[in-house]
Amino acid sequence: MWMPPGQNQSWVSEFILLGFSSDTTTNRILFGAFLLLYVSSVLGNGLIITLVCLDMHLHTPMYFFLCILSLLDMSYVTTTVPQMLVHLLSLSQTISFAGCWLQMYIFGAVGLTECILFVVMAFDRYVAICYPLRYTVILSWGLCTQLSAGTWACGFFFSLIHTFSTMRLPYCGPNRVNHYFCEGPSVRDLACLDTHVIEMVDLVISVFMVVAPLSLIVASYIRIAQAILKFKSMQARCKAFSTCASHLTVITVFYAPATYLYMRPNASYSPEQDKQVSLFYNVFTALLNPVVYSLRNKDMKRAFLKVMGR
Repeated sequence: MWMPPGQNQSWVSEFILLGFSSDTTTNRILFGAFLLLYVSSVLGNGLIITLVCLDMHLHTPMYFFLCILSLLDMSYVTTTVPQMLVHLLSLSQTISFAGCWLQMYIFGAVGLTECILFVVMAFDRYVAICYPLRYTVILSWGLCTQLSAGTWACGFFFSLIHTFSTMRLPYCGPNRVNHYFCEGPSVRDLACLDTHVIEMVDLVISVFMVVAPLSLIVASYIRIAQAILKFKSMQARCKAFSTCASHLTVITVFYAPATYLYMRPNASYSPEQDKQVSLFYNVFTALLNPVVYSLRNKDMKRAFLKVMGR
């Protein structure tokens, strides 16, 4: 619904999310596929959280941050996928203005928090490899808690700036969002006002929350690589590189589509292609994290067998 300009009210009260297809058969197939991915992602990340909480051997800074990452991934997919599943089977694809505001805010907050958490996890690997004897002293539980709280605070604060600057724009119609959730640039394209200033605000946030963390991660791993190359034992080198492989894999899968989506000029947006990249960025990354960390990690396998009573 929207009120035409020139009347007392000239803003939309709801948005229509176009999703991926208008064909009923296609939507049913997509529903089955996305439901399977969503359930697998929630169960996989939930399993990691459960194992870390139950096994005392996993009560270390590394697994503490991994537990937070799994919680963020569960929140990430739950913010967008359940509603998308409902819309795939429903004749109505609407979302209220307030619902769109909330979805955009939580999605951005969780994503930005995860960006910073990867920096903290890189710092954890740096301390573990470069200062192994002082690992638990440097990364005390007090510091881990402060780092965790800081990542959440930054993520939710900068997401508030992004969401407020986007949703305060006048939306007087049309109200059809060419996406499967309320994604910032897709909603902003419907504004009845020039959005160049808002685009600059989002670009600054993207540089601060994507480029800066990525630079810190690269700097950390340069130092880590230098330290590993000084090891005399080839076995020690392989073990050290192995402990970083999972983290590097997840970072690459997360930052590559994020950089593509949010670091480009607004004029180069391609709605259909962006929806596909966003789906990978949103759903498949959350599913990949538990797979990477569980299949490559002996401690996780041992904890799973212990919990299962074997």
